[in-house]
Amino acid sequence: MDELIDILDKSGKLTGESCLKSVAHKHGYYHATIHAWLYTKDGKILMQQRGFTKKTYPGLWDVSVAGHVHAGESIEDAALREIKEEVGLTIKIHQLHKVAIRKGERKHPNGILDNEFYHVFIVELKQPIAHLKKQDEEVAAIQLFDIEILKSTNENISMVPNTSEYFQFIFSEIQSIL
Repeated sequence: MDELIDILDKSGKLTGESCLKSVAHKHGYYHATIHAWLYTKDGKILMQQRGFTKKTYPGLWDVSVAGHVHAGESIEDAALREIKEEVGLTIKIHQLHKVAIRKGERKHPNGILDNEFYHVFIVELKQPIAHLKKQDEEVAAIQLFDIEILKSTNENISMVPNTSEYFQFIFSEIQSIL
C-alpha cells in the first residue's frame, strides 16, 4: 500500500513535508517506521515470514511486526495500528515498551532507497499464537521461535539481513525482563 508519510531530516526531525511512501523510497527521503518484537514469558519471540509479493525481502523471516508511520500519526499509534493489522492483536499503549530509535540506510537491489528511523518496541505476547490472525497481503506466516535464534541469526532460518549487533540488542532487552 502506498501510504502518505512524513519526511524527516538526517537527524530524525520532522521537516513539515509529507509524500507517498513510494516517493520517499525513490528519492531516499528519511521517514519513521516501527519495529515491534513480541515475546513470551517462556523465552519465545514471534516472527513473521514476509509475504512473497513484498518488494523487499519477500519470504524471509522478520521482526514480529514492522511498518511505516503515517503522516501526522504518533509513533505509538502507528505501533498499535501495525500490531493490529499484521497479527490481529489489540493491545493498549502501556503495553508498548520502547527500547530504541535506530537509523537505517539501505539501498535495495530493486532501487528502493530505504532511509528510516525505526522506533523499536518490545511487547509481551500474552495470547496463544492460535488466537492471532495474520494479514494475508503482508504476512505469509507467523511462528514462535526460541529467543536464542537472535544469537544465531541466519544459521537456521532465512532472516531479513540485520546487523548481529541489532539482534543481540533485542535479545538482551528481552532477556533482561524474562
